[in-house]
Amino acid sequence: MDAAPEAFPYRCLPLNIANAYGWEILSPCGFEACWDGADHAEGVAITLDPSTPEHDAPVALFGLGTITFHIPGLFRTPPGWNLWVGGPPNRAKDGIAPLGGIIETDWSPYSFTMNWRFTRADQIVRFEKGEPICQIFPIQPGAIEDIEPRFVPIESEPGLKAQFDAWSASRDAFHLRMREAPPERPSDKWQKFYYRGQTPDGRSADATHRNRLQIREFAGGDPEPVDNKELSASTSDKLTVTPAAMALAKRDWLLGAIERQRALSREASDIYRVKDLEGQEFLDQFYAPGRPVVLCGEFDDWPALSRWTPDYLKSVIGAAEIEFQGCRSRNPDFERAKESHRQSMPFDRFVDMISEKHAANDAYVTAYNAANNRSALSSLDDDLGSIDKILSPDGAYPQGMVWIGPKDTFTPLHHDLTNNLILQIVGRKRIILAAPGETPKLYNDHHVFSRIRDLESPEFSLENFPRSAGLATHTIELAPGEALFVPVGWWHQVRSLDFSISITHTNFRWPNDAWSSYPEN
Repeated sequence: MDAAPEAFPYRCLPLNIANAYGWEILSPCGFEACWDGADHAEGVAITLDPSTPEHDAPVALFGLGTITFHIPGLFRTPPGWNLWVGGPPNRAKDGIAPLGGIIETDWSPYSFTMNWRFTRADQIVRFEKGEPICQIFPIQPGAIEDIEPRFVPIESEPGLKAQFDAWSASRDAFHLRMREAPPERPSDKWQKFYYRGQTPDGRSADATHRNRLQIREFAGGDPEPVDNKELSASTSDKLTVTPAAMALAKRDWLLGAIERQRALSREASDIYRVKDLEGQEFLDQFYAPGRPVVLCGEFDDWPALSRWTPDYLKSVIGAAEIEFQGCRSRNPDFERAKESHRQSMPFDRFVDMISEKHAANDAYVTAYNAANNRSALSSLDDDLGSIDKILSPDGAYPQGMVWIGPKDTFTPLHHDLTNNLILQIVGRKRIILAAPGETPKLYNDHHVFSRIRDLESPEFSLENFPRSAGLATHTIELAPGEALFVPVGWWHQVRSLDFSISITHTNFRWPNDAWSSYPEN
């Protein structure tokens, strides 16, 4: 759905609701599998990514080209409620299909498995660590037994037939307009009667209509034991406002109030470019208040600015083995699953690969690869200087962490757990930022990531993300010789406009350890 032109499938509300209906279980590891067509269990070969714990590994137990994931936990539901277990909807995988099942979780003390079956022999299938392998949601199996299905002619309900005929005529007219005068905005290219819960004459159809679901996350901690016999459908359906929910609502209100007040003053809310800033001024005006700023002229004399062409880099580093993030275009959540995208090759081959015309976002040396690239890239240190008034020579990466990639490399919307200084050495980058106070509008669904991957994508709209209404952002085009200070907690996404080399520093002269108290759960 994400890869389709103009995010076309997102126009279909039933698809969106199905995607959000329930909870996903993610693969604990990355692996490749292939089926030779035989019926016995040995017909499936599974190759695990390095260092995969044995207890996380999928297995081939049943034969008939089936892969089995053991789900490490027990699920409990109120009496009369079971659990539907199946594949993640609308995420087709070539050569393999998920199997579905219904588990009686209102009484069963047994764990269950999630199974996928090959649909074609001799097809290598890849699962990434963190990729959804299963979707679960509660159902009431007894309800379907009470339903009496039947066929009736539509003429037996004149009102319904009139509504259908009116919609059918309006749809034909709408499609004719789209052919004759296509609108510029993708969101104007489809009718929205169903999406808005309206009949063809514009009236609201049903108070139960939903164009989004707000699914609660699983609570952490150690829950107290619950006796299912004490639960009933009526009591389990009631929603109560917990102290945690009240605290969260108050936090969101406070953040919004602070951002609205800050926006009253351009002086207080804009991001400026400054030159010749002293270290104490940087601390007082930007580092301590947590305010972004673009620093100019701080490293104009570094040889790297003029030397670091692709040919120069190859001549200095040569065929030294380097690590990078590869095959990113195959996985829309490449940044969340970055561990499984680690690859390596000789540096000169890597530069040739990213210099190809259509290299785009598929291969990128990032800060995540810094530890394994320190030795290979150390020969570039002589082309760098220091910014002593801001940065410390101590720390794990006194020369910073290098990013090297082609035009159109992209880092999705996220925030960091440290203060960062991004030095742009070669090429330009466009960086879109949002203040920490905008967090309630940004659908933070996992760790430091947002469900909104790209603020410039057609997928990002009020229809898809209604809580984002009023979101305030800042766009910075960072040129060679400029440095952007991104304070801890500031949301940002980054897109390379050219072949680009950047260096990220976290080794400031002042404390930068917010990560140490981050609440992992």
